[in-house]
Amino acid sequence: MSRTVEGMATVDITGEQFASTIEGNDIVLVDFWAEWCGPCKQFGPTYSAVSEKHSDVLFTKVDTEAEQQLAAEAGITSIPTLMAFREKVLVFSQPGALNAQQLEQVVDAVKALDMDEVHAHVARSRAEAAAAAGTSGPQDGTQIPDA
Repeated sequence: MSRTVEGMATVDITGEQFASTIEGNDIVLVDFWAEWCGPCKQFGPTYSAVSEKHSDVLFTKVDTEAEQQLAAEAGITSIPTLMAFREKVLVFSQPGALNAQQLEQVVDAVKALDMDEVHAHVARSRAEAAAAAGTSGPQDGTQIPDA
């Protein structure tokens, strides 16, 4: 299931909207940023321009000043940080501003992922973690597959 937002290239989301946004859309990019951050301001127009070329991807933004708890829970230590989720799995996370070509490469790579393989990798990682911890069942946290 995915949604597109008419007239908006990017969508601001809050901590309350984060989980439902990831769960309700096939591919979601998240730009963690702050108003005072120079590199964030440089990356913003690039992020917005690339978003207009990919109506099948939801491009979101999280203001780390307004959403400090979400930023902490997401492990954000440097901004801007770009995360990409596909089918509810974190498949990319990298701090630093990207240029348009680099951002396009990330989007194309996320679209090209073999998600059956990614889900299998996540299941194996969770099973290994459960075995190592001496427990059974899914573990909290998402593993990033080698892509």
